[in-house]
This record gives sequence, C-alpha cells and structure tokens, in this order.
Amino acid sequence: MCSISNDLLVEIFSRLPAKSIRRFRCVSKLWCSMYHCPYFTELFLTRSSARPRLLFAVHEYHKDEWSFYSSPQPQNPNDKSSSLVVDVGFRLKFAKDTWSHFCGYASGLICFRRMSSPSEEDKGTVHVICNPSTGQYEILPKLGGDKNNSRSFLGFDPIDKQIKVLFVGADSSCYDGEFRILTLGTAKLSWKKIQCPSTHKTSSLRGICIDGVLYYIAYDETFYKKMIVCFDVRSERFKFLEGEDLYDQLINYKGKLGACKVYYADASNGRRTLEFLVGVTATGEIVLSMRESSKPFNVFYFNPERNNLQSFEIQGKHEEGLAFCRNSVYAFVDHVEDLKFIVMKTTSISSPEEKHRPKTTANHVITVAHQQQDRRAFKRINKTKQYR
Repeated sequence: MCSISNDLLVEIFSRLPAKSIRRFRCVSKLWCSMYHCPYFTELFLTRSSARPRLLFAVHEYHKDEWSFYSSPQPQNPNDKSSSLVVDVGFRLKFAKDTWSHFCGYASGLICFRRMSSPSEEDKGTVHVICNPSTGQYEILPKLGGDKNNSRSFLGFDPIDKQIKVLFVGADSSCYDGEFRILTLGTAKLSWKKIQCPSTHKTSSLRGICIDGVLYYIAYDETFYKKMIVCFDVRSERFKFLEGEDLYDQLINYKGKLGACKVYYADASNGRRTLEFLVGVTATGEIVLSMRESSKPFNVFYFNPERNNLQSFEIQGKHEEGLAFCRNSVYAFVDHVEDLKFIVMKTTSISSPEEKHRPKTTANHVITVAHQQQDRRAFKRINKTKQYR
C-alpha cells in the first residue's frame, strides 16, 4: 500500500476550505498535530489570502440566532456576471433570556456581546468570539454590572499575532470612562484595566483595524468635538485625531485609513436605498449592501476611479436567512479563512449540513457550564449551540 508523504499532505490540505480542515483533523493524531503546526497555519493563511471571500452574518431577532454565509469575492467586478452563489456556513444561537449583537470583526473573527435580560439577577456582559469559517467559538469571562451603553471592539496585532478585545465603558455611574482589554490565547483569560488619557463617548458601532491599530469614532466629552480614537493593539496605548462631522464611517482604503458618509436617497418613489457601506476591497472597490435581508438580496461594487457601479444578486439553495425579511445583515469584504483560532478553541458549533447526519448519544448540545469545566476538550455537536 502506497503512503502519501507529509509534505504532499500539507500541500493538499492547505488548499482545502477551513470547514473541511475542521472535520479532517479528527481522522488521526498526525493530521491533528499538522493543523497545529505554525508552518501549516501560515501556509493555509497565504493560500486563503489569494482567494478572499464576501462574508455575511445574518441576525434573526425572533430567535436570537446568527447564520453565516460566504461567497467568492468578484475578482473583476466589471465582468458580465451579475450573481454570487453563497455557501452555507454555521449557525449560532443564544438562550431565550438574553439578547446579542455584533460588536467587532478582525482577522477573520467575529465578536458578539451577549447581554442579560432585565429580569436576570446576575446581570452582566459576556463576549463570544466566533470563527465563522470553522464554526468554533470562545466564551470570554463575564463583565459584571449594567453595560448596555458601552462598546466593544476587536483588534489584531500582526507582530505578535494576537487578537484583543477592547471594552469601552460609557453612560454608567460605575463604568463611565472605564477601559478594559482582554487578550485571546493566554493561559487564563481575564480582563485587564487600562488607562485612557481622554474621556470620550464612542459614536461608532464598528471599529476598523489596520496594521495593528484599531480606529473608531468618538466624541470628546470635554470639548464636545468629534474625534478618531487610535488604539495601538500591541502597546495598548491611545492616540487621537481631530474629527470632522462630514463622515460617519471609517474605512480601510488600500491600506490607509479613510472616512466616508452615506447619504440616504428618498425612498418615496419605491426604489430601494443603499443603507450599509460594507467596506473597501484591497483593489479599491467600495462595497455596499442592504441593511436588512430581502428577496432578492443584492450587494453593490462601486469603482470610484471609473465611476462604475455594478450590482450582484446573492443566490444559493441555503440562503434562507438572507431571503427572510427583517433580518439584520452584516457583511465583510476580503474575508480570509484563518486556522489560528483552532489552537485556542475548545468547542465548535454545527453547520446545517452536519445536522442531517446520523446522530449518536455522544453528540448533544453542550452548555456553557459544561464547557467551563473542561475548556481544553474538543467537542462535536450536531445541534445548534445555545448559551445559558
């Protein structure tokens, strides 16, 4: 029987989707150890960077459930193609007595905040970091107290290869002006207090991380002026830029910080307005999307140099979340599948494809309490993950 060399296996697996890698690492100890090798994860990231994708995170309010979809990103938006086919991803569900919302995206990872219901005695905020490519997640330590008006952002340090969550407290007698930071991948996850030289109130729901610097829009509470906060993820220090009232969103324009403002057209004539600026691709196309799901669902690529706008309809047999009306849609350009999060992860959520496989008594929904008892044990589940 002929055996395949390890070098050839590495070459083959580096070209597979991250979802396949997550399944195949359970085949043998050799395969699992290969996926934890820094050389392989960097090779996979390099190959994945050459095929960036368009990622969608759809929030179904009535179930507090998140669904992930992705499609190949048009390499030439000026071609004749007018549709994009999405692949079904994973589904993430929170418990009924809580509500969640998106708060950050960086290096292929998404950060959610799970808020306690008003009737829950143990009030607080729990952050959940999710890798939409592999279906894995990390539950971060709870921050106590009422933090409904606070903000959280996700940043990536490209030098030390670290993901950090920045928490900015606001509008609370206990947490006004409080800043905390948490670094993923450490032996013991914990929030650390940091100092900020300027008291400010965040005004942007989404920050943007460029070359290790996290940017977000805020208001100086002393002089009541708009400013741009620049947070160095590695040194954990703040700097500030004077802001203008002419923009309301920050973008990464060809590796540089940019700002823009979207003006809403009058919808009285029945025409659909572009409500959400997704971002800018590495080649300079500005991508816009509708804020809520609909049928059909379109994304738009605008080339400012050519003054050209092209529409792409999202298609696919598993795009129900995008078709169902009134779901909130978050889209991300240049999404690259990254395996580094596998090293940090303990459990994973299931994709709709796995739900139709034969179930065994060993496959079940794992609660947060179970996970906290054994955070390093890898588990597989075939039902939608619920957080309690």
